[in-house]
Amino acid sequence: MTTNHTASHTAHQRADHDHAPHGHDHHSCVATALSRARQICAARDVRLTPQRERVLELVWSSHRPRGAYDILEDLSQDGRRVAPLTVYRALDFLLEQGLVHRIESLNAFVGCADPGHAHAGQFLVCERCGEATELSAPEVSQAIATVAARSGFAVSRQTVEVAGLCPACQGKA
Repeated sequence: MTTNHTASHTAHQRADHDHAPHGHDHHSCVATALSRARQICAARDVRLTPQRERVLELVWSSHRPRGAYDILEDLSQDGRRVAPLTVYRALDFLLEQGLVHRIESLNAFVGCADPGHAHAGQFLVCERCGEATELSAPEVSQAIATVAARSGFAVSRQTVEVAGLCPACQGKA
């Protein structure tokens, strides 16, 4: 299983230790994510409204999974009065377009490292700091699809979350 090199952009950090790659230009990473989102939405002829774009920017604002209410709080700090339903609708749109993933176990969202094509979400989730690293492992997706098909099950989507300790947290044990 190999880690997608662009996945370092979805490796999330907490204040107590740094998971961002050395020399990481976070502003560039956010700008790239927003630019790719605009291109993808334009190509699909769907509207990336200013509100949806701002929600995406907030998802990418730190290298940490973001909950809907965290995003709502950030929007209110922007001076915007936004209803929770508005944030959930924006997140639903971003999920449908493959621009974010939902980390089910954390009830939080992360930016997709490779939004250009449909793929299964596979994540390593640190139980101590909450880091969530997106993987690119088509063999895992294929194995799940094969076993499901043998059982007569039709898979509509896959999200795999593996819990454990990230390298930084292992070093602190």
